Parts: sequence; C-alpha cells; structure tokens
Amino acid sequence: MGKTETVNKLFDSGYEIINADSMQVYRYLDIGTDKPSRQALERIKYHLIDLVEPSFQFNAGMFVHHTEDLIRVISGRRKVPVVVGGTAFYLRSFIFGLPASPPGDRVIKEELKQLCVEKGNLFLYSKLKEVDARSAEKIAAEDTYRIIRALEIFRVTGQPLSSFQVPTTIRRDYNFLLIGLNREREELYKRIDSRVDRMFERGLVKEIVFLLEMDCKRDDPGMQGIGYREFFEMQKGCLSIEGVRELIKRNSRRYAKRQLTFFRSLPEVLWFDPGRITGIRETISRFLDKQVHESLLDYLPPSFA
Repeated sequence: MGKTETVNKLFDSGYEIINADSMQVYRYLDIGTDKPSRQALERIKYHLIDLVEPSFQFNAGMFVHHTEDLIRVISGRRKVPVVVGGTAFYLRSFIFGLPASPPGDRVIKEELKQLCVEKGNLFLYSKLKEVDARSAEKIAAEDTYRIIRALEIFRVTGQPLSSFQVPTTIRRDYNFLLIGLNREREELYKRIDSRVDRMFERGLVKEIVFLLEMDCKRDDPGMQGIGYREFFEMQKGCLSIEGVRELIKRNSRRYAKRQLTFFRSLPEVLWFDPGRITGIRETISRFLDKQVHESLLDYLPPSFA
C-alpha cells in the first residue's frame, strides 16, 4: 500500500487533499506520474493536480503560495486540509517556510537557459560546482530548473545561493501533524519495480507518443520528471524500450532513497508502516480532538482555561 492507497483508507469527504508531487501538477502526464485514479478524485477533493501545461515552470515557491491559499479556503469550508506527496523539497519549503533569496533576473535566466540548450545541463552543473559547491551537493545534476536558479542568484548578487539563510525550524503559524510512511528498503524497491512495470502495461509508451505529438520537448519542465526524461535517451539511439524501463526503475529507486534521507532529517515526523491504518487513524483523531479542544479554550474566560 502506497500514499494514494493510504489516503483512500484514511480520509473521507471531511478532508481535502493538497497534492505535493511536483510532477502531478502537469496536465496530460498521467501514467508516468501515477496520478490518483478517477474514482479517487471523485471520492475526495484533490488540489494542485492537472494545474499547468508541461511547458510551464512550476516551482516550490508557487507550491507554497498555492498551499497557503488553499488551506485558508479549505479551513473556511470547515474541512481538514491534508498535504500529501513525495516531493521533499516542496514539503520542506512549506513546513519550514521559504528562504529570503533575491528576486530573479529574466535576462540572465534566459541567457542561462540558452546556454543549457547549447551545452547541456551537465555543463551548467559543472559551473554551479565551481561557484557554489554546497548548493551543487543538494541539487541533482538533472534538475535544470534549480541549477539555473542557483546560477542566476550568483550572477545577480555575486553570492552563492547557499549563503542565503534557509529556515531551519518548523513554522508556527500552522499546527502540523507530520506522518511519514516507512518500508523496509528491499520491499520499497520491489514495489517501485512493480509500479514501473504497471506503468508500461497501462500505456506509458502511448502517453509519451501523445506528448511528443503535442510538441512537448526534452527541455520542457514536465518532461524532466522520472518516467519521461528517460525516453529521450532513445532518440540518441542509446536505449531500447526495455532499456528505458530499467533506467526508470533505477532512477526511481535512487530518487526514493534521496527523498527518504531528506524526510528523515525533518523533525517531529511520526513514522508508520503503511499497513498500520488503525494506528495512523487514531493518531489523526487525537490530533484533531486536541485542536478542537484548544480552539474551544480560546473562547472561554481565563478561569476556565
């Protein structure tokens, strides 16, 4: 059982889900991002799915601002907002708050994008290592957007991105209940391999063909995700379909390992085996009861508190 299955078992119409998967925000990318089924979307309301075109650059700052707006709206409907997803950078940016980095420069950004087209993202990544080794350690070599953003900040300010203060404590304007799902690594990797096989059975290759016919390109943000970028290796004549399948499995396992390491660094996370639905449900109930109790105390005279 994964995140979506766990959500289906835990939550009903009294809750609304805010998607924190950086690739599920893109339209038409359904199979490769493993979006919730139509039945799941009809049973409980999801947000930030199918939000933008594959050519649009969605980022962590946008996610945080959207999420803050949605929480106000959902809470106003007297429902409980639940942020669910596997993009650790998005979740961390929301839980801790955004760093105070400088605004961008459109001209410099376009220059860097053109340089990426001409010389490739690995060239830009090597430049980032030269000027900001600390940021390069935290950014994947395939993450073109974050590489360009880090170089842009260095060009604008003369200072590395890593020199700008990143919040290190959980923000206190929200009451968080942080729940992580934990599996043995061997089991996790088996599930990843099985999920990739199901993606191919469901028609991932046809989805790729459809996207290419829509004129989606290799450097489009939506095409940068695992399950999509690997197909462009075929255009170089490097891989067969089976080779692409195995590359997706490998990249997915590596990504999962990095994300778990990142999540384990977060404080105050309660870890559960996904099969312990009763334990998770009881934890959520106690948390919500506590919130209701504290809200009632706010309305009582001090002598009752």
